[in-house]
Amino acid sequence: MLSKNSTRKNTAFFASFAAAGALLLSACGGGDDGSDAAKTPASKPAASSPAADGSMDLALKSGTAQQNNAPKKTGDWANPPGKAASKPVQRKWVQLSASRAGNLDPVVVNGSGFTLYRFDNDTASPSKSTCNGPCATTWPPVLVDPGSKIFVDGVNASDVGVVRRDDGTRQVTVGGWPVYRFSKDLKPGDTNGQGVGGTWFGVQPDGQKSGAPAEAEPSAPAEPAEPAEEAPDQTQAAPAGSAILFDDANFSDNGPAQGVAGEGCQNVARPKVTSSISVSGSMKLWSAPNCKGTSKVINGDVADLSAIGFDNKISSVTFG
Repeated sequence: MLSKNSTRKNTAFFASFAAAGALLLSACGGGDDGSDAAKTPASKPAASSPAADGSMDLALKSGTAQQNNAPKKTGDWANPPGKAASKPVQRKWVQLSASRAGNLDPVVVNGSGFTLYRFDNDTASPSKSTCNGPCATTWPPVLVDPGSKIFVDGVNASDVGVVRRDDGTRQVTVGGWPVYRFSKDLKPGDTNGQGVGGTWFGVQPDGQKSGAPAEAEPSAPAEPAEPAEEAPDQTQAAPAGSAILFDDANFSDNGPAQGVAGEGCQNVARPKVTSSISVSGSMKLWSAPNCKGTSKVINGDVADLSAIGFDNKISSVTFG
């Protein structure tokens, strides 16, 4: 006959064994350390599988934040347009909704209706973000903290994951691809980041690129853009209404990008620093403020302004 002490020990042993088995069944590939053990709801065990190295105690919930009664002024609702989620309250939850924005259909948007993007220089298998430093200012990563929630609305939970960034924060992935917002998208439905540099595209619910026409030259955007710039005055494209100016060649984010938009003559905020420009259509570049000085007409993206003799010269532009 077993003593009471033996019975208690056996009971405790089997209880511990069962608890350990439950954790193994719900793990997403293991945490990075003991304090970051991965646990997901048993009903959606594969949700973090695309990004096991960033897995953590994270709840995936079907439906929108509103349907799940998310607190006001938290998560996506607390995140200002164009800015990174720098405060813990802004990283309490993220919403991933299959939607439409501009000409992108379908595309994933967050709980405030802002377009989410993927970056060709990242990788999906394994998930890895290469956008850091100033790049992450221009393209704020979609971040969540341990214990946060991800609301999935038209996006399969099995396509959603989390990856650890170089700075230790956790970034949401869709189809394995780390996802971002764009600093120049200032209102819901904006898609100003689509096709920038030939490497940034809205992300579809399965992680693929949204907007097939913009994907024509995803692997080497600089080469096809430059020949058209050699004689920009000979063939006039449709007039542009906005442009994104980069401090470095090849649409590099090593320096902060600046946007300019409007009709007619527009002065740029930081003159004489632009080395590449992303624009859909034609516009005229000027070397002096108020559209004076030397000018050059371009028809679309210019990956290296030195190729047309206008590196670090733009002070103003003319649209229309």
